[in-house]
Amino acid sequence: MKSVSIPVGLLLILALLSGLAPMAIDMYLPAMPTIESALGASAQQVQLTLSVFLIGFAIGQLVYGPLSDSFGRKGIMLTGLAIFTLTNLAVMIVDDISTLTLLRFFQAIGGGAASVIVGALIRDMYQREQFSKIMSFVILIMTLAPLVAPTLGGVLITIAPWQAIFYCLAGLGAITMLAVYFGIKETLPESKRVPFNARNIANNYGQVLKNLRALGYMLVGGCSIAGMFVFLTTSPHIYIDYLAIPAEHYGLYFGLNVLMMMTATWCNSQLVERYGSDTMIKIGLGVISLMAGVFLYIGLSHSENATLIIAACVGFVGMMPLIGSNCMAGILSEFGDIAGTATAMTGTVRFAIGGAAGAFASLWYVPDASVLAFGMVLSAVCSVSAYVLLVHKHKPALQISRQA
Repeated sequence: MKSVSIPVGLLLILALLSGLAPMAIDMYLPAMPTIESALGASAQQVQLTLSVFLIGFAIGQLVYGPLSDSFGRKGIMLTGLAIFTLTNLAVMIVDDISTLTLLRFFQAIGGGAASVIVGALIRDMYQREQFSKIMSFVILIMTLAPLVAPTLGGVLITIAPWQAIFYCLAGLGAITMLAVYFGIKETLPESKRVPFNARNIANNYGQVLKNLRALGYMLVGGCSIAGMFVFLTTSPHIYIDYLAIPAEHYGLYFGLNVLMMMTATWCNSQLVERYGSDTMIKIGLGVISLMAGVFLYIGLSHSENATLIIAACVGFVGMMPLIGSNCMAGILSEFGDIAGTATAMTGTVRFAIGGAAGAFASLWYVPDASVLAFGMVLSAVCSVSAYVLLVHKHKPALQISRQA
C-alpha cells in the first residue's frame, strides 16, 4: 500500500483539537483548594465541578456526533469551540461556586465538539490504515494531555490567580478555533449528509450498536484504557507510599510511560500501512496480556519489587495509543456517512468504562499493589475476550474469503 504524506499543519491542528478537552479536565485540579477558599465552597462542591464537566462532556459528544453528520464537520466544530472559549472567559464574573459549576458544564458541552469530530474529520479524509496512522498521534495527545495539564496548572497558580487557568484555556480555545477556521476545509460534502431528525439519530445510534464488530472494537478500546485509568488513580500511592519512591522522583518514573507511548505511536505509524490495523491491535493485546501475567504474579505474591511493578506498568500503559488508534480505525471503517455518530458512541463507551474503572480503584484502597494488579488483569482479560468474541468472530465477508 502506498504511504500517504500527512501535512504537518494538519497534525498540529489535530493536536490542538484532541488535547483541548483533556487539558480542560485536568489543568484546574491543582487549583481546587484555592477555589474552595476564594469562593467559600466546600471540597465536595468544588469536586462537583469536575463531575458536572464529565457529564457535560459525555452529553456534548452524543449531541455533536449526529449534528456533524447532518450539517458538516467544520461549522459544528467552530460552534463548539466558540462556546468553550466564551465560557472560559466568563470565569472573570464568577463569585460563587454555583456559577462556576454551571460554566464548567457549558465548557464541557463546547469542548465535546473537538473531541468527537476530530475522528470523523480524519475518517472523511483518509482510508482505514492511513486513519490509524494519524489516529495513533491523536490518541497519544489525548493520553499525554492529562499527564502534563496538572503540572501546567500548578505552575500557573503559583504566579497568578486561579482564574488564569481558565483564561489560558480560553486562549487555547481561541487559537484552536482560528486554526480550524483557516486551516481545515469542510470534509463532509452535502451529498453525504444525513437528514437531522430524532428518528434518524436513533436509527444511526442503533446501527452502530447493532454492528457487533464495531461494538467489539469499542469494548476493546474501552476495556484496555480502563487499565490505564486504574494506573492513573493508584500509581501515586503505589510509587510513593508502597515502593518508597521519593515524591520528587515520581514524575521521572511516570515519564517512562510517556516514552513508551511515544515509541508505540512511532512504531504504529511505520508499520500499520504494511501489516494492517487488526495486526497492530493483536500486538498491543499480546503485550498487555503478557503484562497481565506479570501483574497476576504481583497481586498474588504481594510483590514489592519496584523494577517489576514499574516495568509492567510501562509495558501495559505504553500500548494505549497502539490499541486505541487501531480500534478507532476499525470502528470507522464500518461506517462512512455516520462517522460522527460512531465516533460519539465510541468516546462515550470508552469514557464510561475508563471512568468507572478509575472510580472503583479510588474507592477500593489497599496498602499494596493488588488493586492495580487486579485492574490490569481484568482489563486485559476483557479486552482480549471482546476482540475474540466480537471482532475476530464477525470478520467481514471479504476478509474471510481472502483467508479461505
